[in-house]
Amino acid sequence: MASTATVATTPEGIPVIILKEGSSRTYGKEAVRANIAAVKAVEEALKSTYGPRGMDKMLVDSLGDITITNDGATILDKMDLQHPAAKLLVQIAKGQDEETADGTKTAVILSGELVKKAEELLYKDIHPTIIISGYKKAEEVALQTIQEIGEAVSVNDTDLLKKVAMTSLSSKAVAGAREYLADIVVKAVTQVSELRGDKWYVDLDNIQIVKKAGGGINDTQLVYGIIVDKEVVHPGMPKRIENAKIALIDASLEVEKPELDAEIRINDPTQMQKFLEEEENLIKDKVDKIVAAGANVIICQKGIDEVAQSYLAKKGILAVRRAKKSDLEKLARATGGRVVSNIDELSSQDLGYAALVEERKIGEDKMVFVEGAKNPKATSILIRGGLERVVDETERALRDALGTVADVIKDGKAVAGGGAIEIEIAKRLRKYAPQVGGKEQLAIEAYATALENLVMILIENAGFDPIDLLMKLRSLHENENNKWIGVDLYAGQPIDMWQKGVIDPALVKMNAIKAATEAATLVLRIDDLVAAGKKSGGSSKESGEKKSSEED
Repeated sequence: MASTATVATTPEGIPVIILKEGSSRTYGKEAVRANIAAVKAVEEALKSTYGPRGMDKMLVDSLGDITITNDGATILDKMDLQHPAAKLLVQIAKGQDEETADGTKTAVILSGELVKKAEELLYKDIHPTIIISGYKKAEEVALQTIQEIGEAVSVNDTDLLKKVAMTSLSSKAVAGAREYLADIVVKAVTQVSELRGDKWYVDLDNIQIVKKAGGGINDTQLVYGIIVDKEVVHPGMPKRIENAKIALIDASLEVEKPELDAEIRINDPTQMQKFLEEEENLIKDKVDKIVAAGANVIICQKGIDEVAQSYLAKKGILAVRRAKKSDLEKLARATGGRVVSNIDELSSQDLGYAALVEERKIGEDKMVFVEGAKNPKATSILIRGGLERVVDETERALRDALGTVADVIKDGKAVAGGGAIEIEIAKRLRKYAPQVGGKEQLAIEAYATALENLVMILIENAGFDPIDLLMKLRSLHENENNKWIGVDLYAGQPIDMWQKGVIDPALVKMNAIKAATEAATLVLRIDDLVAAGKKSGGSSKESGEKKSSEED
């Protein structure tokens, strides 16, 4: 039931207002149905983007900026959803994206399918608590199955890691260049991965991503070092320095202006000349201190004035000004240098080292490349593309691929894609359900159907007959040796997806199942929705005036 104001009555029949005027309350079955409808609407919006043959969405914001993508987290973020239950799915997608970088659509669509199947059970008068209990038991079996049948992956198996990256990239707009980009992704991730104790650890913050429109996607390159999106400040400076000793300075190489306004009266022109000479000497002293420390490259976060530029050029020092703070921090980590805030304190111990610092022209702009740094963990990917939107979509695709490869290295397990793992879990759930018995059995079977519906959506988006292929998959999976049989979405035939090279990280699938189950059970638990009335501008103004008059 729904009501605009909630009124209770005393035994004597006197009405008591509980909620403020303008508030609304939806409770009972109506609240559950409203939340289910919201979740289903979000799922319907995402369904057509699922899989390697899914479509893209064009999203236009209030300022007219266009985003074209099929990335689940980005679509939900840009859609600006209002319904509270729909917002839960946005949070689920963000959580999945932050945790594993991929599988956001799997999590959201599966939660939508679980809620759909739960709605059917609710119509059969099965209580939400029993459905939730059945879903939790089904989730445990699903996670156990992935752990049990997942294949071990070694960090040295670059071919398999490349297949994982290609699987992630195949559903993106950059699928045409997936082999080239997958190679870059695997090289970058294996470069920054390190063994801590008996476990591998990957810090993706060590991989810098720089975007520059122009060229094509195949012009994207991996740089073993850091890219500073700035040019050398003076034309007389060297554009290439080998065996670079880098000073990282968070101070300006300019004459500092006094904080207080001061007035100086000069009677003699020679005094004016002395002032100018003194300014030059102050800057020259700063440059001399940098030279004395042994630096031949300066990366400065603040300004370098023209006098300082000419002195540095004469000394053969390459200088970059107004670099981002984040770039300075990455350079410090990569080169082993220390960011110095006071030039007087600069010493040779503070300098970073790199085998090569060079200015290169990329498209219309110039950039400074710092390669062969002390720390080999520092890598950068320079993304190119004909349009700004292509570059943005390539960045999203690469971040997902980097995350999936990192997940496989950290977890050490992978499963076949193309619906193989979902069909295998559904088969095991159907065998497990009768052991539980009762009404929970129906919930576990509903969970199995929801997982199969994921595969049906994949097949539908590829333009094939889902029912026919699903029956073939079920039949083939009855044989224990066919656990990796999935659907070739280009040929429309069941095939061994592991042999085909369609491989997903086990961690992504497990997280998606956990997130989807949590979202579905959370929605099913809600039986009362109370929404506060929105304040209008006029009413708040009036209340403000009333308050001020009371104070007077």
